[in-house]
Amino acid sequence: MGDSTSLAAGSYVIAVANQKGGVGKTTTAVSLGAELADRARVLIVDLDPQANATSSLGIDPRTPRRSTYDLLLGDASLEDVVVSSGLLNLDLAPASRALSGAQVELVELPDRDHRLARALGSPRERSPRVGGSPPSDPGGSTPNAAYDVILIDTPPSLGVLTLNALAAADGVVVPVQCEYLALEGLGQLVETLELVRGSLNPRLALLGILLTMHDPRTNLSNQVADEVRRHFPAATLGATIPRSVRLSEAPSHGRPIRLYDPSSRGAEAYAACARELTERLNRIGDRDVGVGA
Repeated sequence: MGDSTSLAAGSYVIAVANQKGGVGKTTTAVSLGAELADRARVLIVDLDPQANATSSLGIDPRTPRRSTYDLLLGDASLEDVVVSSGLLNLDLAPASRALSGAQVELVELPDRDHRLARALGSPRERSPRVGGSPPSDPGGSTPNAAYDVILIDTPPSLGVLTLNALAAADGVVVPVQCEYLALEGLGQLVETLELVRGSLNPRLALLGILLTMHDPRTNLSNQVADEVRRHFPAATLGATIPRSVRLSEAPSHGRPIRLYDPSSRGAEAYAACARELTERLNRIGDRDVGVGA
């Protein structure tokens, strides 16, 4: 399932964020990670205490190991935490349930909103490493790997963990479920992104709003999709993720949809999303991609 849409040289950090739960954040982070790994070196950073991205890649979050909790607390480096997902060019910084405690512990620490940014390194520090390492070894970790794309899966809140992700990111992908009240939550998140740009991370861009769990058979789903596109015409991605049983099944098998059922509608939708996102990343410095676009 190769793709001719190439990614320009660089190192991009993307937060997948929405303060609402159940909108497809983890499915989006894992599915996009697997798709982008076809054309780039990819790291998924699981910053959600539920550790769903970790288990979705077949790794048990209950198994004792260094995790993003240790990374944020400064007790481990990124090299200490990263493990192979078992898929070529796709690595994982796993989460553990201890992250729920980190939300309290970080409040007392200096520079609490920039802990992840410091652990990942600045864009200038990351860029020279891009393309300098061989593909991931499915049998083990790649602690000194260079990553073209880092995807951060965030918890369903706008707390300190999500703020760490936004402070570290170059851009944000916002999954929006095609259901009632979606626009209200979306407006609040866009306001938060603008505040983050003003206080924590001036380079933060809104890469795209991704419509998820779309059911074209229902008027409500179509109306929500139309409203999102009307309010955010430039920011809303053309690809739409359908409501899909196969997408729901994939995490229980510890595999992204690209591998679980590559011919499914969900897999095809995320492949289209990855192509579109690649095009946006290639012009990330342009004025036509930004918060409120």
